[in-house]
Amino acid sequence: MSNNRSILWLRWIAANGCSELVVLVATFATIGYLMIRIDVGHPAGILLSFAITVASGTIEATLVGSAQWWAMHAWFPRIGRMAWWRATLVGALFGYVLVYLPSTLMSMSFRMGKVAAHTLAFEPPLWTTLLQAAVLGAAAGALLSFAQWLVLRDRARQAGLWIPVNMLAWACGMPVIFRGMDLAFKQNEIWQFVLVVGGATLAAGLVVGAINGWFLVVLAGEKT
Repeated sequence: MSNNRSILWLRWIAANGCSELVVLVATFATIGYLMIRIDVGHPAGILLSFAITVASGTIEATLVGSAQWWAMHAWFPRIGRMAWWRATLVGALFGYVLVYLPSTLMSMSFRMGKVAAHTLAFEPPLWTTLLQAAVLGAAAGALLSFAQWLVLRDRARQAGLWIPVNMLAWACGMPVIFRGMDLAFKQNEIWQFVLVVGGATLAAGLVVGAINGWFLVVLAGEKT
C-alpha cells in the first residue's frame, strides 16, 4: 500500500470511528429526550419509539456520510457530497429498520399478550448472541452499502464487491456493539454505561472502517 493510499485508509478509518462515536452521542441525546415523553408500555408508544429510532438514522447518515466523503473525496473527485450523503441515508434507514424491527415486534407481541414473559426473560448464551449479531451485521451491511454501490459502480471497475466487503465488515463490527451493550448494562454507574457503550461504538467503527477502507483503497487504484 503506497503512502498516498495509506493516507486514504487511515482517513477512512478515523472518519468511520469518530463519526460513529459522535452519532452515538447525538442519537442518544435525541432519542433519550423524546423517549421520556413516550409511553412505551402502550403499543402506540412502541410504534412511535420505533419510528423515532428509525428517523434518527438521518443523524447517522449525515454525520457518517459527511465524514466518509471528507475522507475519500480527494481520491474520488467525481463523487459529490450530496450523492454520497443520499446513498448513505437510504442505507442507514433500511439498516435501522432491519436492526430494530425484530425487538419492536417482540415488544408489541408481549404487550398484546402473545408472548409469555418468561420468553423475553430468557438470556441465550453469549456465543449465540454474538453469532446472531454477526448475521444481523452481514444483512445490515448489505443494506447500508447497496445505495453506495450505485454511486461507486461508475467510478471503479470492481465496485460490485463493495457490498460483500461491507457485509464482512459489519459481520465483524456488529458483535462488538452487541458485546459492548451487554457489558454496559452490567455497569452500576451511568458514566460507566456511557463509557462502555462509547468505547464499543468507537471500536466497531474502527473495525468496519479498517475492513471496507482496505477495499476502498483497492477501488481508488482502479477508478474508471
